[in-house]
Amino acid sequence: MPDIRAVVFDFGGVLFDWSAEYLYRELIPDDEERRWFLTHVCSPAWNLKQDGGRPIAEAEVELIALHPDRADLIRAFYGQWPKTLRGLLDDGVALLEQLHAAGVPLYGLTNWSAETYHHVEDKYDFMTRFRHVVVSGRIGMVKPDPRIYAHLLEHVREPAERCVFIDDNAKNAEAASALGLHGITHRSGAETSARLRDLGVAF
Repeated sequence: MPDIRAVVFDFGGVLFDWSAEYLYRELIPDDEERRWFLTHVCSPAWNLKQDGGRPIAEAEVELIALHPDRADLIRAFYGQWPKTLRGLLDDGVALLEQLHAAGVPLYGLTNWSAETYHHVEDKYDFMTRFRHVVVSGRIGMVKPDPRIYAHLLEHVREPAERCVFIDDNAKNAEAASALGLHGITHRSGAETSARLRDLGVAF
């Protein structure tokens, strides 16, 4: 049984209910058109570059040059960003609070733009439970780059094998596992709780 000394949480899909769909359902009612736009214009790959530290203004200029007829829709992605955040995922937050109450050291590791992180930082009580949060946009690295996990471990100050990493993206969880952490692909609070207890985490 591993001696787990820290549990690390991803944010989007685990604690926060975020999706660009929430905004663009209002702006582009047609399902096919909206799907095309979020796949080929304001795509996940485009958004990830901002999560990696690219300035939003630079990203907008570059994309509008390619799609000038969709300039307003492109600007809306960050201009109306709060509408992409529906709220909290209660089961994930409940799990975090249970771990905190049990005295388990908690950390955060999130792919998030440095320019939008202020929308959640210091806005929720549970955010104070973390001993440290690594925000990709602030350090210029994104999951699943191995370097970001190494950066995290510098703050945790525990060997990888004593750390659990929870992420709704299987690739990110698998990347953590490849580096020796115990990666858990999050599907529900109940399932993740069971996995943690299997690893010997008492809460």
